[in-house]
Amino acid sequence: MKRNIFFSLILSAVLVSCGDFTKLLKTDDYDFKYEAAKAYYAEGQYGHCAALLEDMLLILKGSPDAEESLIMMAMCNYNIKDYETSQLYFSRYYKTYPKGKYTEIARFYSGRAMFLQSPDPRLDQTPTYTALSELQDFMDFFPYSSRRDEVNDMIFQLQDRLVQKEYNSAKLYYNLGSYVGNCYNGGNNYEACIITAENAIKAYPYTNMREELYYIILRARYQLASHSVDEKKQERYQQTIDEYFGFKNEFPDSKYIKEADQIYRHSIGKTDKEDDNKES
Repeated sequence: MKRNIFFSLILSAVLVSCGDFTKLLKTDDYDFKYEAAKAYYAEGQYGHCAALLEDMLLILKGSPDAEESLIMMAMCNYNIKDYETSQLYFSRYYKTYPKGKYTEIARFYSGRAMFLQSPDPRLDQTPTYTALSELQDFMDFFPYSSRRDEVNDMIFQLQDRLVQKEYNSAKLYYNLGSYVGNCYNGGNNYEACIITAENAIKAYPYTNMREELYYIILRARYQLASHSVDEKKQERYQQTIDEYFGFKNEFPDSKYIKEADQIYRHSIGKTDKEDDNKES
């Protein structure tokens, strides 16, 4: 009770004397300084709170306030959207206190801070992989957490970001088509498109981009057959037909179904001609 009354008095003093913040930064009365930091935090003045805590974390280390001060510092940086710094403090907390009072919160916000730093799919995705690892660690440590649905949602969003990057790569290969300037060791852009898209499906089977990935595989198989030497056309048109049936079976109402049907009809026509040539 006395502590609560003291905290209320400190809160009032801080709110009245904000102009003396510089003096507060320089004071050696660390008990007063820490209570003032908590007051600022309670009022949502996270920049002031972080500034007070910055030179106190080492002093408070090993004290009863050590855990609280570290998680508060992490949350201050998170709330002012300095996600990189906040993630460092969150990870510092759960590494220092693996079974601490705030470990679940620290692991959750560490993952969320990394999630918020994940870049556009066109850019390097190293932060995305780090965020995935952090969030998956959270699920391993706290599988029954009330935050698990939110964490799973972030994981799926990050995976879709990685799939989007792979799809962009597959699409680039497709657009390069028969251009051979970038092909090595007898490679082919359409084959590269197929392999890239198939690997994305294998790595992330529940992605929301399955339809787009399977459709670009179908298109690439058709183009590969069309640009093949005569000895390989029959086999590759048949692979296109097989791909079509797989696509139509999984996505019967696809927005690409008309184009897929055209690819099928043309491929069937080509295989029929090949059969006629063999008979003659």
